[in-house]
Amino acid sequence: MESGNTTTPIIRRVKKPRPRARLLFVFAFTAAAAFVLVTIVDPYSGATASPYYQSAGGRFAGQVTQVVQVNGTYANTIVRDSYTVTVKPKPVPVPVPVVVAAKSSTKSSSSSSAPTAAVASPGSAQEYAAGAVASRGWGGDQYNCLVSLWNKESGWRVTAENPSGAYGIPQALPGSKMASAGADWATNAGTQIEWGLGYITGRYGTPCGAWAHSVDSGWY
Repeated sequence: MESGNTTTPIIRRVKKPRPRARLLFVFAFTAAAAFVLVTIVDPYSGATASPYYQSAGGRFAGQVTQVVQVNGTYANTIVRDSYTVTVKPKPVPVPVPVVVAAKSSTKSSSSSSAPTAAVASPGSAQEYAAGAVASRGWGGDQYNCLVSLWNKESGWRVTAENPSGAYGIPQALPGSKMASAGADWATNAGTQIEWGLGYITGRYGTPCGAWAHSVDSGWY
């Protein structure tokens, strides 16, 4: 045998993990795996309760937020230290109803009627006019309006003449217009009355219509 230095190998023993440490390792691994699996299967499982979670379409699925306004009066009570302050609401003003007076019908009634005419003397122009009014189906009220109208215009004078050129009982302007009712228009009361009633019918409908216009405007 050769003599010399010989090196003896050192053998170290590896400590086996204790059962408790192994149990903690398995638990941690299982918890981590479970968290990963839950996240993959349902990624929103931890977020659905969050107030910042937004579903598809925004809050309320895109619907317009409804606002309800309620009118009313309220009283606010404030308590501070040992004092209580009550704020009363301002009274709501109640609208005052406006009374509108009804329009008076005095003017219209007076304009469409006339005083009762006196009984026409036989053979007079007014007697002729009374028959002409009745033949057109008008009543005594229309005759009264006609008497008042031509009393104002000409005084029922056949030859009544106005500087403007108006002539006769109905004051036709010009007087020659009455030739359509007869060639004797300048001297015959009946011709003038027939023309005058035709003019009134075409323009105002009735003698009372012509009388109302004359009262309001001063002419007809």
